[in-house]
Amino acid sequence: MREIKREERTRERGENERERRREREREKERTREENERENENGEREREENEREGEREREQERQREREQERQREREQERQRERERENEREREPERMRERRTRENENKRKREREKTRTRENENERKREREKTRKREKENERRRTREGEREKENERRRTREGEREGEREGE
Repeated sequence: MREIKREERTRERGENERERRREREREKERTREENERENENGEREREENEREGEREREQERQREREQERQREREQERQRERERENEREREPERMRERRTRENENKRKREREKTRTRENENERKREREKTRKREKENERRRTREGEREKENERRRTREGEREGEREGE
């Protein structure tokens, strides 16, 4: 009897183990299917996001092209206004040009005069310096000769003193 009960328990344990294994397999299968569905959904969502992003980028490019065309049209209008203004200002510009040329000419003349005056001033200064140095040299020469003369006089006076003492 015990033997039968033991066999029964062993068989039940085996069946329970097999049932648990089958349940785990079913759970793995459900998880795999769920993951596949999520992956497919994610892929579809990614593709949709890419398409949406591409549509937005294309719209942005169109806006930029339109803005560029707008800027070009505005620049062309601006250039046309400037050309018109130039045509109207031509006589005035000629007057301004002559005035500018005359001012530049006067400026060059003033600069030449200033340069000439500066050069003349430097010449005068050099001449004064040269005269001063020449005069200083003459003075030193006169003082040197005066000193020599004084020395000769002292020498002569010394000789005379010596002669008198010798007498």
